[in-house]
Order: sequence, then structure tokens, then C-alpha cells
Amino acid sequence: MHKEQIIQALSAVREQKPLVVNITNYVVMNNTANALLAIGASPIMAHSQQELAEMMSFAGALVINIGTLDSVWTPRMTYAVEQANANNKIVVLDPVGCGASQLRTQTSREIAKLANQLIIRANASEIIALAGEQAQSKGVDALDSSDTALDAAKFLVAEYGASVVISGATDYVVTQDSVVKLDNGDAMMPYVTGMGCTLTALTGAFAAVGEHTGLAAAAVLGVVGEIAAEQSRGPGSLQLNLLDELYLLDEQRLSERLKLS
Repeated sequence: MHKEQIIQALSAVREQKPLVVNITNYVVMNNTANALLAIGASPIMAHSQQELAEMMSFAGALVINIGTLDSVWTPRMTYAVEQANANNKIVVLDPVGCGASQLRTQTSREIAKLANQLIIRANASEIIALAGEQAQSKGVDALDSSDTALDAAKFLVAEYGASVVISGATDYVVTQDSVVKLDNGDAMMPYVTGMGCTLTALTGAFAAVGEHTGLAAAAVLGVVGEIAAEQSRGPGSLQLNLLDELYLLDEQRLSERLKLS
């Protein structure tokens, strides 16, 4: 059943071209906007508090990524989440580097608590830290494997009524009803900055068309990353090939490649 839902969600994104509001970090704005365009969605990198209420009235979803956090960004983020709540829109939270500093951990928890409809997309270390366990974190890179974060993810599902996507060598999508395991992707993917942030942005596109688990985005990026890596000499060409493969991905290749359990 999952495979059919993923394929339908991909078609829906391409047909509806949802607008996704991204309050994301300076490092990945270009990557994530290009990925959203390649999959068929419409990105907007709106950061001004003066326009966020208006934006969230007609956007499909809100992506909050705390990668380059500071005192100016935090109030914008919380305001945007309030506007998403007011307009019954889903919030996708990427708690980048949660656990690396108190600021990141506290801000992530505040945003998670505030959002009425929430998907959390993070690596294992960030999930563990967000749940309040001792995570091994080296800046924004995970030192924990994704299966070690399953209990923490289940806690977050219960605590925030969220869906949780743990990304890593193996991806897990944890909801109230199920745990789905995805074994796609490639070992070269972590060598491109913002690969997780790209997954978060894509999660926003799928959420905007009603796919509220995060599964479709994780499936699509895993498959596309795998295909792109096969023709890439290194991280530079992987970045280019990934965008091409997102654009070219069809239902048949997705269905054939998907390793889901």
C-alpha cells in the first residue's frame, strides 16, 4: 500500500505545484529551492515577518530549518508557525544541530511544541537530543546510527503528535500507526551539504498535497540519490545529477528502485 501512496503523492506534487514557504538557513537556500523546483513544487524563501501572515494564508506548507539560527530569526520562525497554525497548514521542522548547543535544542523544542500539525525531519543525533536523551553530536553531523533513534522518535510522535523522519544510511518514518524502513540512498550523499535540508524541503512539498507522514519525500530522495550517485564522480557532480534525477524521476523507476519495509 505504501508504494502506491508514494507514487500518487509524486503525481499530486507535479499536478498541483504547491507553494512551500521556507525559513531556512543561508547555506542551503539555493540547493533546497532548486530541489523543490525540480520535483515540481514552487519554493519561496520568505523571511520577513511583515509578509508571513499573508504568505501562510495561501501557501501549502511551512518549512522551518534552524541551521543558521540567531536572535533575529527565532521570532520570525515562531511567528510563521503561529500563522501556519491559524491557516491549518502543516509545519516541517528541521532541528539542525539540535544537541550541539542549548540554543538549538531549546529553540527546536519551542517550535515543535508550538506547531499544531508537525513533521520532524532530522538525523539520529538530532532526534535523540530533541527527545532529551544524550546524543552524540559533532556540530550538525550525526554520530548515531538511525536505528538508535527509534525510541526517541516514538517519544516525539507521542509528545508532539508529530510524524518523525529519521534520515541516515537507513531512513525510518515513524508515525502513531507504523514504523517504515527505507534502504535507498548512497554513501556519497552526506558529502553534499544540505542533503538533509533538501529532504526537509521536499517533505514540505509532499505535506502540501496531503502526504503528512514524510514517507514520500524520503522515498523519492533516497531513490534519486542512488540513481544520481551511480553516474557521479564525486559530491560536485552528485549535486547536479541529483537535481536532474529529481526532475526526470518517473513512477516506474521509483517503483522498481524503492526498498521499503
